[in-house]
Amino acid sequence: MAIRSWDIFCTVIDNFGDIGVCWRLARQLAQEHGHAVRLWVDDLASFTRLAPEIDPTAAHQRLSGVDVRQWDPRPGSPFEAPAPHDAVIEAFACNLPETLLAAMASAPRKPVWINLEYLSAEDWVSEHHAMASPHPRLPLTKYFFFPGFARGTGGLLRESMLGASRDTFRTSPAAQATLWHRLGVQPTGGALKVSLFAYANPATPALLEQWRDGSTTIECFVPQGLAATQIAEWLGADLAPGTTHYRRNLVVHGIPFVRQEHYDELLWACDINFVRGEDSCVRAHWAARPMIWQIYPQEDNAHHIKLDAWLTRFARAGVAPEASAALTSFSHAWNGYGNAPDWASLHAQLPALTAGMDRWQRQLQHLGDLAANLVAFGENQVK
Repeated sequence: MAIRSWDIFCTVIDNFGDIGVCWRLARQLAQEHGHAVRLWVDDLASFTRLAPEIDPTAAHQRLSGVDVRQWDPRPGSPFEAPAPHDAVIEAFACNLPETLLAAMASAPRKPVWINLEYLSAEDWVSEHHAMASPHPRLPLTKYFFFPGFARGTGGLLRESMLGASRDTFRTSPAAQATLWHRLGVQPTGGALKVSLFAYANPATPALLEQWRDGSTTIECFVPQGLAATQIAEWLGADLAPGTTHYRRNLVVHGIPFVRQEHYDELLWACDINFVRGEDSCVRAHWAARPMIWQIYPQEDNAHHIKLDAWLTRFARAGVAPEASAALTSFSHAWNGYGNAPDWASLHAQLPALTAGMDRWQRQLQHLGDLAANLVAFGENQVK
C-alpha cells in the first residue's frame, strides 16, 4: 500500500538548521508528492524567521499545503494524540509523545516510524542507514534514515525544479535586480560577491582584514545574526539591513535574515558562499559555487571528523589537487583547527573549485532526493 500522509516532529534546539530541514521536507512532500503533512514544531517564533507568514501564537495553522501544529516536547507534557498518519518522522532524535506512540501501536495499520538523522559524510553512515530498532515494549519498529553524500544513504533534499530555477535566475538580470532590491542593497559591478552566513568565529577578523587589504574588491553580504553582530564590532558601525560599509577593497552589506527561497537566490548570485550547519550547507551544494562550511561546533572537536569526511569526499569527486588542498587548509582555519585563514591561496583556486563543485553536485543528483527516497523507503516498509 502507498504512503500518502506524514507526521513530522521537530524541536528547534538552537539556530535554524532543524526547522529549516523539516520545513523544506514538509513542503516538498506536500507540493511535489501531493501528500498530507502535519509538521509539529515546538518553537514557532524561530520558525517565523524562515516563514514570516507563520503566526507564533497559533497552535494550529496551515501554510504552503502543510498543517503546522505546535507541540511541547518536554517529558510529561500533555499531548492530545490524533490518529497517526501513514508515516511518522521524529527529526534529529527528538522523542515522540507517549500518547502518540500508544496511538501508533494500536492503529490497525502501524505507521512507518522513521528517525531522520543529521547529515554526515562519514563512511559509517551507509552502514547504519535504514537500520531497524524494535521498541522495547510496543509492537513498533523505528528505522534510522540518514541523509548523505554516498550511495547507500538517503541523499540530500532537492526539489525537482531547483536546478532549472537556479539556471533561469542566473541568466535573468531582472530576477537578480529583484533580489538585490528585496535585500535593500545595490551591488558594485565587477566585485567578487561573497555571502557570509556563519556562527561567531575567531577567524572572522583575520579574514576581513585580508579582504580589506587585498588586491581584489570583495563584496560581502551578511544576513542578520551571529556573524553580523561580530562583523559590526569589527567595523565599529551598525550593520543593520540596508546598510553598506566600505573598508578599502572590502564592501560589506547588511541584509535581512531571508526566507528560504530567497536565500537560495542569494547563494546563486554569489561567487563563493560561507554557510553553517546543515540546511544552508545542502543549499550551497545545489548552488554549484565554491563553499566554506562551518559545521556546528561539538565537544572535543567531534565536528572536525565530520568536516574532514566531507572534504575527503569532495576531493574524490575530481577536483584539482591544488584546489582541494587550498579548500582543506582554509576550511580547517574557519573551523578552529588553529591555522590562520589563507584567503589568497583559496582565491587563486576559485575557478577550479567552481568546476569541481559543479561536477560534484551533478554526481550527488544521482543519489535521488531525500524526500523521494523517504517515500520509497516508507512504502517498502508498509505491511
